[in-house]
Formats: sequence, C-alpha cells, structure tokens
Amino acid sequence: MTGAATGIGERVTEVQRLWKQIYNLPDTIPTDGSQWDHLFADGERFTLGEMEAWVLLSPGHTLCSVTYVIGNAAFVHDTVFMPDSGTARADFPGGDARQLWRSIQRILQLPSETRLTGHDYRPEGRTACWESTVAAQKGNNLHLKSSDEAKFVKFRTERDRSLPMPALILSALQVNLAGGRLPAPEADGRRYLKIALNAFPHAAW
Repeated sequence: MTGAATGIGERVTEVQRLWKQIYNLPDTIPTDGSQWDHLFADGERFTLGEMEAWVLLSPGHTLCSVTYVIGNAAFVHDTVFMPDSGTARADFPGGDARQLWRSIQRILQLPSETRLTGHDYRPEGRTACWESTVAAQKGNNLHLKSSDEAKFVKFRTERDRSLPMPALILSALQVNLAGGRLPAPEADGRRYLKIALNAFPHAAW
C-alpha cells in the first residue's frame, strides 16, 4: 500500500515448495520468492533509513524463520516468547526442534542488553509485554533452564504433540506464501482459499 520494498528470508522458497505440495496448488503459482522485492541471506546487512540492520537465520519454528537485528533490538518473531511463555513450537511442516534450539543459541550470543521483541501469550492473563532481553531469556525462560540440547528437543517434541493446530493456519498460510496477496479470482470472479482436509490426520484441531 505504501510502495515500500518488501523482503523476507531467502529460504521462503523452500517453504513455498513444501506447502505448494500440501495444498496441491497449480503450477502457475511461483515458488521462487518473487512475491517479495528482496530475499535476505543469513548475515546480510541492510539499512532502514539511517539505521543499520542485519539478518540472522533462525529456522526451527519454520524452515525460513529469520531474526532482524536493528540497532540494539532483535525482532525474534516466534522463536522465543516472553520468558514466562517459553519457546515456539516446532512441529509444523518444515519445523525442527533441534534447529530451533540451535537458532535460539545464536540469538542468545547477542549482547546481553539486546532487546528481544516477539510474541507474548500472557500466561495467567498478566499484562501484555512486547520485549525482553538476552539476559532475561538466559536467566528466566522457562523452556531454557537446561543447557542440554537433547533435553530441550525431547521436551519440545513431547509438548508439541499435545498442542492443537492453530485454527486459521491452513487459510492464513496461503496468503502468507504469496507475500500477503489473496489468491487470484477464478472464472466466477471469486477468490477461494483451499483447505486440505486430510493433510494432517493426526493433528488435534
């Protein structure tokens, strides 16, 4: 809407190919990331106005997750939540608990005062928060109390098996994969979202 350039991590192409198969989308749907103006590589640097920023590949929650480090803040999306909410699930197609652990360790190597901005699920209805710090995550994240990768992977895998699939994931992803664009109108002039009814037979909905 603003005409600003758009960008996303370069591994989005892998996610597009993966979900294109799940949705059985037509070959006319591109999977080369061309829905964005730029695909960022791990470690790539760029500017926002006069602010310097760089990209930290953070797969695990998804194949293409990235963290944007801008000034003294890191936008960590779904990788780590507020410390009392823990960490992201890693059971969606392309997700991987071991990769998630390693991505978190990279984030925690940033300076201790770095502000981490991410999601908050407000345990017990507490007031909403929008940022923590590397130091706070190291000291207080309830899913990171152990420094053992194997224990984290076991915990994350078992926990993810108990979580229901998000209600809107199958509809939302079709828009996400197209860079926020709705599907093209069909012959009747209407736009349709596909729902793969039996793609995840063991998922709790």
